[in-house]
Formats: sequence, C-alpha cells, structure tokens
Amino acid sequence: MNTGVLDILLVEDNPFDAELTLRALKEIKILNHIQVLTDGEEAINYIFGLGEYEGRDLNLSPKVIFLDLKLPKIDGLEVLKKVKSDERTKSIPIVIVTSSQEEKDVVKSYKLGVNSYVVKPVDSNKFIEAIREIGFYWLILNQPPN
Repeated sequence: MNTGVLDILLVEDNPFDAELTLRALKEIKILNHIQVLTDGEEAINYIFGLGEYEGRDLNLSPKVIFLDLKLPKIDGLEVLKKVKSDERTKSIPIVIVTSSQEEKDVVKSYKLGVNSYVVKPVDSNKFIEAIREIGFYWLILNQPPN
C-alpha cells in the first residue's frame, strides 16, 4: 500500500545496523515507506531536493528521521543542524540512533533540536527491541503537526 507518505528516513552507514533496523520495523509492520541513505551529504540532498534528488516532491517529508552521528562526508550533527535550522523541515522529528555515549554529543544534539537521543545497544536482540519501541512511538503514538 503506497500512500505517498515517507514514514522513515534512515541515515545509517553501517549495513548491519541498517539491516537490523529494517528487520525491527518489519516486525511491527512498518516497512513499506522507508528510505535508507548511507551518508550525511546524501541525507541533506534528499531532504532538500538537491543533487540526484532534484525534483523530488518536497511535500513528502518523512514522519521521522533516524540519524546516526558518525557518518561519511557530512556528520549527523551537521545534518541535524541543517534540518532544524530550516523553516521547511524543522518540525520533522529527528531521533539520533548512535553508538556514541559521549556527553558532548548528547548535549550538542539537544542544543541543535534533536527530539530523542538513543544509544545503540551492543546486543543485536536489544538493538532490535529498541528500534521497535522507537518506531512504534514515533509512527503510531506520536501526534505530529499537519
């Protein structure tokens, strides 16, 4: 069923973590509208319709962005800053999903406007459970503005 809505933009450069994330979302029946990108530059181009994504319908914004911090080309904090500083995109919820437990990353993320900061559990079963809970909250329970 394609409603023309992008539920999740997943920005993750680790193929194993991306696959675990997709598996977790599939288990809660959320898989049909996910865009997976592997670096920060591609994420910015996608979100703002630049480069290879020029002409993309910018009205089809994701309901939530799952964003890793440690990304090639442009890091997650720069992506977060750009999205949250633009009037067209600042209301899109962003969940940092990262292995970084560094206090400076947490503090900076919240100062830049992140909606949630989740440290990836090392255990793959716990990682899957965390993603299921995050997906359920942001896509089913959360009430975003229209």
